[in-house]
Amino acid sequence: MGIIRIDEQLCFALHAASRAMTGAYREPLRRLEITYPQYLVLLLLWEQDEQTISELGDRLRLDSGTLSPLVRRLEVRGLVERVASTVDERRVHVRLSDDGRRLGPEIVDVQRCVHENLQLEPAEAAELRRLARTVAGLPDRPPA
Repeated sequence: MGIIRIDEQLCFALHAASRAMTGAYREPLRRLEITYPQYLVLLLLWEQDEQTISELGDRLRLDSGTLSPLVRRLEVRGLVERVASTVDERRVHVRLSDDGRRLGPEIVDVQRCVHENLQLEPAEAAELRRLARTVAGLPDRPPA
């Protein structure tokens, strides 16, 4: 059996799709002066405000060494606040600031534009999301 061509490799298709997806967000997020990883942190905080660094890291599959500087930059931008836990001062909670909350409607517009440009039918997008979550080992959750 010979080596499988790159165009037939699932890993390459997923890699290219991931780069295309993050690339689709790059320019709209640049206008808001946030990066794609920062966008993901903000999404989690809009879902449930005030989470610990470890909770955010677990959901995003990022270690604290990667996540902490990212959150610090969001704090410098005034979009989040970091506060020490009142129960355990070693634990840091991250919550949205007022400016972070106000950014929500603009993010909804970014999401709408990106999804419109995907050129996928809603059922195709749902199936692709389901398959990607399976490959990533994420639980299959119905969209809210």
